[in-house]
Amino acid sequence: MALMDASAAIISELELSEVFQRIAERAAAVIDAEGASVILYDPDNHQLVFHSAVGPQAELLIGQKFSADLGIAGQTIKTRRAIRVDDVTKNRHFFAGIDALTHIHTSGLIAAPLIHSDQVLGVVEVINPKGRDRFTARDGELIQVFANLAAAATASAQAYDRVARDNRGLRESMPSAEVIGQSQVVRHVTELCRKVALSNATVLIYGETGTGKELASNAIHSFSARRDKPFIATNCAALPETLLESELFGHEKGAFTDARDRKLGRFELADGGTIFLDEIGELKPDTQVKLLRVLEEREFVRVGGTQTITCDVRIIAATNRDLTVEMDAGRFRADLYYRLNIFPITVPPLRERLEDLPLLIDHFGRQIAPALGVATPKVSDEAMSCLMGYHWPGNIRELRNVIERCTLLCSEGQIEVGDLPPEVVAASPHQQFDNGGGGGVALGGSRLADHERALILKALNECNWNQSAAARKLGISRDHLRYRVKKYDLTRPDR
Repeated sequence: MALMDASAAIISELELSEVFQRIAERAAAVIDAEGASVILYDPDNHQLVFHSAVGPQAELLIGQKFSADLGIAGQTIKTRRAIRVDDVTKNRHFFAGIDALTHIHTSGLIAAPLIHSDQVLGVVEVINPKGRDRFTARDGELIQVFANLAAAATASAQAYDRVARDNRGLRESMPSAEVIGQSQVVRHVTELCRKVALSNATVLIYGETGTGKELASNAIHSFSARRDKPFIATNCAALPETLLESELFGHEKGAFTDARDRKLGRFELADGGTIFLDEIGELKPDTQVKLLRVLEEREFVRVGGTQTITCDVRIIAATNRDLTVEMDAGRFRADLYYRLNIFPITVPPLRERLEDLPLLIDHFGRQIAPALGVATPKVSDEAMSCLMGYHWPGNIRELRNVIERCTLLCSEGQIEVGDLPPEVVAASPHQQFDNGGGGGVALGGSRLADHERALILKALNECNWNQSAAARKLGISRDHLRYRVKKYDLTRPDR
């Protein structure tokens, strides 16, 4: 009857940690032992890890690790059989290190393997029978039956945990990893993203606010072998330090006043995938220390917890600060900087890639217009000249906001100068040059080339890359257009 009750209690749980705790509690109750524990096998590191325990000094056991070659538990993993020991002092396999750590005196024990689908998941161990000198053979048989039930529950809970974690992580993933642009600087950034994606190297992305650092990090994830796993983004400047630590590493129930339930942190949610830490330069010293440990050891402890959790996560960080200046000022740890700065990538500001404006405007228009219930707008040459002449201090983010505003304001499906924000119009040059097409702006050197390239791209996009139609729209011959397409190395973007 006790075994049936224990089985019902175990299989009613789906939360992985609760299943382990139920197994330990019910094992001690069924066998009438002083203590019990669930020890999981980590095949990658060939270690045994205490995941739950009940009895004397149980809290000291949680998270403790030891080699799978050691102890009665290690022998249980190796032989795949339950082992009963009446006097541990006479067993050469007994590992006394756990007793020394917890000050528990183990006299007798039974260890039974958790085996599911021919895979050893771990061990259920009970110690010291209550009111008796030793465990009986019947106890050994009972704990093995119990372990078989517990193994099935453990496998189900692990599967549920993986699915829940992936689903939660994927819900927070960015919907797109498309880097828009054909400029040389954007092509260079994209190529760097593709190259580093083939490894698990930590990446540090530099760039001004609004340049698309998160998009670049998502591109790295999408190019990598982790693409089917979660991509989790966290802004380190968005939360105070006390909440940020919980957000990154999770917390246990009761860890602080409002911690009513256990919460998985971003690193756990990103397990197997990629975590993006934006505004890394805003981290406070204490959190920097914890992040350094994750980078070096790939393990952490939840706030209010004792269990060490390992994670397989690719880390990409980003900042708009000069971290060498922060490091020299003592605000950023040098050891953390060097761990992060393994593969730096700089995302250029919009003012350094103005020839990408037509593609970006077209992209944002196609995104925004359906949500607003209007047609995707076109941009007049005069309005494009104003957009090309603006400095864009807010970069890509500011451009998107401007296009959304203009899409709402424009009439007859075309954005005119009057639809642009005053600061964009005010920054536009007023002198014009003769480009043979009836308009333009007086710009010198590379700015003139950027403007010409942008106008050609705009016409090609509006004509679906029909060069004859684009040439007519620009008022130039098709041969002249072909020359400029070759000159500016223009290629049709993938849709």
